[in-house]
Amino acid sequence: MGSGAGERSWAERRPVLFPFLLSLFCLALSEQIRYRIPEELPEGSVVGNLAKDLRLSVHELPTRKLRVSSEKPYFTVSAESGELLVSSRLDREQICGKKPACALEFEAVAENPLNFYHVNVEIEDVNDHTPKFTQSSFELQISESTKPGARFILGSAQDADIGTNSLQNYQLSPDDHFSLMIKEKLDGSKYPELVLKMPLDREEQKSYHLTLTALDFGDPPLSSTAQIQVLVTDANDNPPMFSQELYRVELPENVFPGTTVLRVMATDQDEGVNAEITFSFTEAAQISQFDLNPNTGEIIVLNTLDFEEVREYSIVLEARDGGGMIAQCTVEIEILDINDNVPEVIFQSLPDLIMEDTKLGTHIALLKIRDKDSGYNGEVICKLEGSVPFKILTSSRNTYKLVTDGVLDREQTPEYNITITATDRGKPPLSSSSSITLHIGDINDNMPVFEQASYAVHVAENNPPGASIAQVSASDPDLGPNGHVSYSIVAGDLEPRALSSYVSVSAQSGVLFAQRAFDHEQLRAFELTLQARDHGSPALSANVSLRVLVGDRNDNAPRVLYPALGPDGSALFDTVPRAAQPGYLVTKVVAVDADSGHNAWLSYHVLQASEPGLFSLGLRTGEVRTARALGDRDAARQRLLVAVRDGGQPPLSATATLLLVFADSLQEALPDLSDRPEPSDSQGELQFYLVVALALISVLFLLAVILAVALHLRRSSSPASWGCFQPGLCVKSGPVVPPNYSEGTLPYSYNLCVAHTGKTEFNFLKCNEQLSSGQDILCGDSPGALFPLCNSSESASHQQAPPNTDWRFSQAQRPGTSGSQNGDETGTWPNNQFDTEMLQAMILASASEAADGSSTLGGGAGTMGLSARYGPQFTLQHVPDYRQNVYIPGSNATLTNAAGKRDGKTPASGNGNKKKSGKKEKK
Repeated sequence: MGSGAGERSWAERRPVLFPFLLSLFCLALSEQIRYRIPEELPEGSVVGNLAKDLRLSVHELPTRKLRVSSEKPYFTVSAESGELLVSSRLDREQICGKKPACALEFEAVAENPLNFYHVNVEIEDVNDHTPKFTQSSFELQISESTKPGARFILGSAQDADIGTNSLQNYQLSPDDHFSLMIKEKLDGSKYPELVLKMPLDREEQKSYHLTLTALDFGDPPLSSTAQIQVLVTDANDNPPMFSQELYRVELPENVFPGTTVLRVMATDQDEGVNAEITFSFTEAAQISQFDLNPNTGEIIVLNTLDFEEVREYSIVLEARDGGGMIAQCTVEIEILDINDNVPEVIFQSLPDLIMEDTKLGTHIALLKIRDKDSGYNGEVICKLEGSVPFKILTSSRNTYKLVTDGVLDREQTPEYNITITATDRGKPPLSSSSSITLHIGDINDNMPVFEQASYAVHVAENNPPGASIAQVSASDPDLGPNGHVSYSIVAGDLEPRALSSYVSVSAQSGVLFAQRAFDHEQLRAFELTLQARDHGSPALSANVSLRVLVGDRNDNAPRVLYPALGPDGSALFDTVPRAAQPGYLVTKVVAVDADSGHNAWLSYHVLQASEPGLFSLGLRTGEVRTARALGDRDAARQRLLVAVRDGGQPPLSATATLLLVFADSLQEALPDLSDRPEPSDSQGELQFYLVVALALISVLFLLAVILAVALHLRRSSSPASWGCFQPGLCVKSGPVVPPNYSEGTLPYSYNLCVAHTGKTEFNFLKCNEQLSSGQDILCGDSPGALFPLCNSSESASHQQAPPNTDWRFSQAQRPGTSGSQNGDETGTWPNNQFDTEMLQAMILASASEAADGSSTLGGGAGTMGLSARYGPQFTLQHVPDYRQNVYIPGSNATLTNAAGKRDGKTPASGNGNKKKSGKKEKK
């Protein structure tokens, strides 16, 4: 063989290529690349440069990944040079046995693109096996009476090599009595026969020692020897004779053990012991499938036969008589093949993953079909089961390629279970199936798809910033990064900066967050475009529109548009004709609500009214109408406090003050509508303290009156002084009308008897029976009176009249802060600081004079001495009787002045209409 380098160059010189077919090999894979190498090459020996023969450059090898696909790893491909190397022992006898031609067929696989190349490596035999005899020595017994020319079959030798390297000849050591003849069997094997040349004489020589040599024609030739010992026996005239020298029989391989194959027949013309024949196998140790009956010559199947292992048996039988003479015959048993082997499907070079964008006709896998049977029994038909996007193409004998035959879509079918069925043509046919799973690789061929075509989100206003308001979801059937979806806002009907201040979206979850509190009144709806993008390369995306509808909440109170306030914050007035009939539309309260729906459904309600039954208010319209005609006792100026409520939950409201003046013309209403500045907080406090002082002065005055009366009674002994207190004179007669506190009068009254005779002197607590009917007697009655009622005898006979409803001050005539209007000509309570101080001094002086009992009420009738003391502007029409102007803190009631009524004058109403009257009344 030589060194490894010599073997390599020898192997490279031996490839048998077809240059004119090589250019077509890349396209027509049915052609083969052929190499021829001797057996027993050491591992690593070069068979040939496979890459060069495939026209692949060395630079392509890392990407093409050239490799060998075979059942047994006899060869491998060098990743650096592309040479085909021997990777395991190549023993031709072990691989192919006695076959005249021994070749190893396998496939070379190249990827990117995937392709298959058929390679045939023929293994040449080398003379590495020596012929061997089954036995190292043989013994023959030959009768001395055997005639020359008799032949005796000797044991043959076996040589595993073939051709000239196999057993070719036998040689016998030189001898005068024996010679050697070589015969050939049907299978081509040779066996020796010993021929007797001269008669034997036992008495001269009892035995002969011969050497049989078996040799081949190899280079160098190999040989082996066996020793033959010939024993000369006494004469046995007739040897056994077989009925046939050669027996042929055909036997199917599926016969059962114990079946009789045939029966050989042999006869001997001798008698006695010399005629008793026994049968035996000459090479019994080599025969294990059959058994021989030594007496009958019947051959029986001993073990199961297999056509695929041994197709024919050649057996040499020996018949020996009792005298030691033998005869031989040959039995040829041919095993018939039956269809007892199921075809096998063997997959080679199966990929782990097939990308879904693989083109039609792409080679996916290589498979082989193997059936050990022969003939029709070994012819196999291969087909693909089911409806799959693949097909099978025949590459060479019993070799098939699996290629794509349709479009692959991993999202619809992520994997395919491929079942290939192989069926032979035997009778009955046998078949087998083999299944593989082909996994489809993903590419980014699907864009994200939103669950909805569009989204509408309802969000109530005043939502907390950062709260989740919606979630969008998109699915991508791809795998891994190709199916990982992220979300973003790409457009909207707002400015980009404004849009980002309203909402944001989580890139991972698709949750939409409010960045600020929404206001339905500012923005009722807005629309944005969301994008779902996968992480494939290139990335695919899809858009969806999302509309955010901001729902209304009752967060805006109604706003009154009319009546509007003046520049100084005071309410305006409306005039009403005095002759207005019921249902007359006076004015209308107009209000709006920035909310919507029920939250903006307004209703109008009267909270407070000067005369509750005088006006009506439309619940939904806000129209103020007269409910009845204006009465004589109704004040000319009316005040309505209207509440406007919305329909929300909870409802919100606003109030409006309506100042209504009954007048036929604006000039008529102007006297009662003169503007006054609103008193400051310090002025209000001063008035409060003034009222408290007046109350204390009143209490002191009463105590002084009581003390004066007590002192006067002690000094006077005249019973006439008590006349005013006598039962006959001061009697309560007639029904007493209970005081009406709801009219604004004081919850206190004073029973004082005062006689006014027109003189300047003032007689306190003195009654005169001769009082004329024209004189004014002022008597008050209440449950809390300090003095009994004092009446004249003439008036005592009459029933007491009910209290006059005019015995009170109007709102404008009340002292202190209860009157908020300027006085009129009939005399009202002063309302400025200077006049108030003057009035306070006047009351103190009058109280002092009354306590002394010696002073009169003033210089002139109806003046109480005020004009002379404080000036002409302070008269009785400005200052009523101090006894009637007692103010009780916590109440707005005072005693009314009856002087006007005595004089036949009606007290002027202080409820005149004003153009502006927005000041609150302090009570």
